[in-house]
Amino acid sequence: MPSLEGRSAVVTGASSGIGAATALTLAREGARVVGGARRTDRIPASVTPLELDVTDSASCERFARAAVEELGGGIDILVNAAGLALGRDLFDDSSEADERTVLETNVNGLIRMTRLCLPHLRDGGHIVNIGSVAGRQAYEKGALYVTSKFAVRGFTYALREDLLGRPIHITTVDPGLVETDFSRVRFRGDEETARKVYQGVEAMKPEDIADCVLFAVTRPPHVNVDELVVKALAQSSGGRILRTES
Repeated sequence: MPSLEGRSAVVTGASSGIGAATALTLAREGARVVGGARRTDRIPASVTPLELDVTDSASCERFARAAVEELGGGIDILVNAAGLALGRDLFDDSSEADERTVLETNVNGLIRMTRLCLPHLRDGGHIVNIGSVAGRQAYEKGALYVTSKFAVRGFTYALREDLLGRPIHITTVDPGLVETDFSRVRFRGDEETARKVYQGVEAMKPEDIADCVLFAVTRPPHVNVDELVVKALAQSSGGRILRTES
């Protein structure tokens, strides 16, 4: 596996879950990593923390400038890991406020960060977008999140077309059930409801997804891993999970 020594990386959503695990994994493999998040105090200690709100264009611009300066003028790896879901409601019970938050974070924020970092991506660089199995197969009571992740997948493939001929790799990693703070956020701090999401099933850990990212960014230069889809063994789709009796 090619070493990440001397390479530079930017990871959004680096304060928790998949983003934090990915930032930590890349740093352990020798990369210089800048992590962006609103809660900079939660970014792993081996990662350079910078404040970032992907829903705020001015924040994204400040972050991109500071990250490039911190990394010495160039980026080798960009991991767009910031994302969230709000609620498990039928679409007609959702609100415009939730629509704006989910789409601004998962879609506009990801696109914005890609646009700002792309000019600084070195030859041989790699963009990794964290998608979801929800972006491949819809499930009930998740229309906003499903829509956002279908958009991420579409953008990733469209960008691959636009960058064909340039030495830049692009991958989407689409996880299934991963035990993180994701459900706590989705259910607006309801700990009991969030806990039940992972009850009776061995869910994946953030480190499992970080390993997938590491695999993608350490392939030979002539190889592009277009997409990685990874689920818990007990999960066959976004909405179908085999649970044991509690």
